[in-house]
Amino acid sequence: MEKKIFKLATMLLVLTATFSFVAYAEDEQVLKIFHAGSLAAPMEDLENILEAEHSDVDVQREASGSNAAVRKITELDRCAGILNSADYRLIPNMMYPDYANWYIAYASNEMVLAYTNDSKYANEINSENWHHILRRPDVRFFFSNPNEDPCGYRSPMVIQLAEGYYDDDQIFEDMIEENTEITIVHEEGTWSITVPSTDDLLPPKTNKVTIRPKSVEGLALLQSGDVDYAFEYRSVAVQHELNYVDLPAEVNLGSPDLADDYALVEETLADGQVLTAAPITYGFTIPLCTETPELALEFAALMLSEEGQNVFRDNGQPPIVPAKSDNFEEIPDMLKPYLE
Repeated sequence: MEKKIFKLATMLLVLTATFSFVAYAEDEQVLKIFHAGSLAAPMEDLENILEAEHSDVDVQREASGSNAAVRKITELDRCAGILNSADYRLIPNMMYPDYANWYIAYASNEMVLAYTNDSKYANEINSENWHHILRRPDVRFFFSNPNEDPCGYRSPMVIQLAEGYYDDDQIFEDMIEENTEITIVHEEGTWSITVPSTDDLLPPKTNKVTIRPKSVEGLALLQSGDVDYAFEYRSVAVQHELNYVDLPAEVNLGSPDLADDYALVEETLADGQVLTAAPITYGFTIPLCTETPELALEFAALMLSEEGQNVFRDNGQPPIVPAKSDNFEEIPDMLKPYLE
């Protein structure tokens, strides 16, 4: 009899725990965020802040190249509460009008050349000679896939801008055209870069260049010694405590004052997008398909708040204050106070 009572009590405890878990799972709110790989660190910090304030919230983040992140929504029929891109222009270019109708541009960055102590010629490289060192026969370098990732299409732009700054018209040919299927033509004072399909782009012509879907994949290649240098965002190099060459402002896509000079270079991706070289600006939107609009708004407000600005600042991605947008009327009222 005692055994039967014990078994019955045990079953009741199990059932109670099961029902409690189910009830908790049903009450839990899930916020999905698709974001650029270079945003992994600040997004994790913001996730921790939000989840600390709301025990019933589960933030689920997916990092990828920004182009790939957008295509999850526009081509793969997936959705997220927040779409956060390393180039705000991908939102109007790829998502308007069916998947989004506004963006907010909120943070900046700049390009650098990252390396380790074991990289070839690490004791020699600097902001004046890097383009010579990368052309040495025994040096290997990395950039991400331009068709998948803004850091990838910004890398050829940087290399072309370097030609003008260093007065060396062989830099792009030696570094890009000789090693990949990416081409360039010079017409009427502008330079037009063309990126082939990924199938034609990969593998590169030579083993001097390595290309992967997103920029943060270059970190593992640097650490393993598979490449000597990688074109990365300054924030990524800082977050991962890498050595890096500070590129001149005329080259690094980090100065709003040089926007007209950057704009002399444009790049056509395999999907037909034509992107002009411009100061690096991050942007986000709440997709029209979101199933958690209120939670997405709360996270977006956190990103734009003073606390959020400090998170981005601490991670090497200076906030744009006030933030900017193209369509103020469509911006949710909760976010309008953060805009100019």
